[in-house]
Amino acid sequence: MKSLTDLTFDNRFARLGDAFSTEVLPEPIAEPRLVVASPAAMALLDLDPAEAECEEFAQLFAGHKLWHEAEPRAMVYSGHQFGVYNPRLGDGRGLLLGEVVNAAGEHWDLHLNGAGQTPYSRMGDGRAVLRSSIREFLASEHLHALGIPTSRALCVTASNTPVWREKKESAAMLLRLARSHVRFGHFEYFYYTRQPEQLKQLGEHVLSCHFPDCLEQEQPYLALFREVVERNAALIAHWQAYGFCHGVMNSDNMSILGITFDYGPYAFLDDFDANHICNHSDDSGRYSFSNQVPIAQWNLAALGQALTAFVEIEALREALGLFLPLYQAHYLDLMRRRLGLTDAAEGDEALIQRLLQLMQGSAVDYTNFFRALGDSAPEQALARLCEDFVDLAGFDAWAADYQARCAADDGGQEARRARMHGVNPKYILRNYLAQQVIEAAEQGDYGPVRELHAVLSRPFDEQPGMERYAERPPEWGKHLAISCSS
Repeated sequence: MKSLTDLTFDNRFARLGDAFSTEVLPEPIAEPRLVVASPAAMALLDLDPAEAECEEFAQLFAGHKLWHEAEPRAMVYSGHQFGVYNPRLGDGRGLLLGEVVNAAGEHWDLHLNGAGQTPYSRMGDGRAVLRSSIREFLASEHLHALGIPTSRALCVTASNTPVWREKKESAAMLLRLARSHVRFGHFEYFYYTRQPEQLKQLGEHVLSCHFPDCLEQEQPYLALFREVVERNAALIAHWQAYGFCHGVMNSDNMSILGITFDYGPYAFLDDFDANHICNHSDDSGRYSFSNQVPIAQWNLAALGQALTAFVEIEALREALGLFLPLYQAHYLDLMRRRLGLTDAAEGDEALIQRLLQLMQGSAVDYTNFFRALGDSAPEQALARLCEDFVDLAGFDAWAADYQARCAADDGGQEARRARMHGVNPKYILRNYLAQQVIEAAEQGDYGPVRELHAVLSRPFDEQPGMERYAERPPEWGKHLAISCSS
């Protein structure tokens, strides 16, 4: 394991030059103190977990110190925000400190969120607040534990630096890790500003660093686009299967790697509601839970438009046409697993859709339903779960078909339970849980956020003494207003 001073940097994106990013130094926050760190994320850099206890750890991740090899840069990009093109965005409150190479030869971006003003701050103060930093930290590490592709979070550092949002809050910084911070919006920026040389330079960087296999294809950029389509089909299938709502699926928040990226007003479903809108700022419901599939396809079309400089439009359209079939195949496979089904059958899609329709309007807890379904044999589990449904006759009909579907599996209940509990989490990151630990942290008590992080890092495991984190939320906890400033 390495110490903080042993990290090896290889800043490939910084070498692209000033057309792609601007050199900016972090603005330190006052009296930094560690709120929470992720040993699993630290391991990606080969860092010894004990390093988090060092004073230098908080100093580095609060902008007070820099590695000699770091080259902090604010990246420029554009993107479609709520369907409207914004010609110039960029890192308004974050800096790419550099790229660290671990012992396995993997490059990891160190991105410091809340690092102060940049040329792209657009009249903002460049700061992140403690609540938003904690929310991204918890979500990044929890989604990873669930098996959902995501950026990672190494730590959150708090301070006494005041910032104003709807009220006075305190500034914080979050250290995000990702294999790349290139977004769909990077390609859009150079396409719409008519910088073909830089667009080609960006494409070559992405291909050589992140998609080298595509370089072996006859049309590398078409192969790149297909790969991005496939990755996003798998990603969105995971979101929908596990009830995750991103909240702000602007094209500048879409990673070229097909990972969950740029956490804002996200939420996991409590009661199942296909029309749930988790972003209080989303008046039109553009980014509702049910819209995440078509919006992902819309964003991929925006990326495809930026790649028309390299690929024929019809070829791009054909590749984009793969998205829905791939999404449906991934989603169906995930939902079969969640229902404990070990093989595929003709009527599975209809069986799943009937269940979701029965859940709609019945105040059925989406996470707890699937967990409880595997606790005991189907007949016993369904007898208990039926009480949550409004349409009892409809549920009884569904339950009979589900039991008949399960009858083909002769593995026994013990194997079924292990199989289902391996994919159906007991613990999920609910907004009210996040809010409770945020309020404690704002009072200087970091114990609750560290405990919640530890629980959510093992979402499928039984954890004696932690059962309160698996309870259904109180009514007030289902209706928290989470906005883009969150």
